[in-house]
Amino acid sequence: MRTIDFSPLFRHSVGFDRMQRLLDATAQNEQNSAYPPYNIEQLGEDGYQVTLAVAGFSEDDVDITLTERTLVVSGKMGADDDSQVYLHRGIAGRAFERRFELADHIKVKGASLENGLLHIELERVVPESEKPRKIEIVAPSGAMKIEQQKAA
Repeated sequence: MRTIDFSPLFRHSVGFDRMQRLLDATAQNEQNSAYPPYNIEQLGEDGYQVTLAVAGFSEDDVDITLTERTLVVSGKMGADDDSQVYLHRGIAGRAFERRFELADHIKVKGASLENGLLHIELERVVPESEKPRKIEIVAPSGAMKIEQQKAA
């Protein structure tokens, strides 16, 4: 496996310590499997939707779990019915697990299964205390006194 040295980037950033771990995990997940196929869409400024193609799976066969910042979607079909005889079986019914690393402040709003597509709605909710704010620059109290004395 390849490793990438991000240390030059860390000179200009603060708090991205886990970047290398995330990139390694993503590279490993992409090598493991491409099943089921999925889309990630941006809906507006703060909305996202992950759509997975899960043909043949029902709501009971799919499990969606959120742990810390990892969204895990897994599926396992029930036992095969031996009474069915297939001439051709092209719909993959194999078990799967798909992981998505979520950024800070991304919340899962809900999920729906429609026409073989699993839609998971996500939303970025930034707390008011962490939104950008203007910092006022004030002079030290000692400097103000000196300026007042010179003016007098």
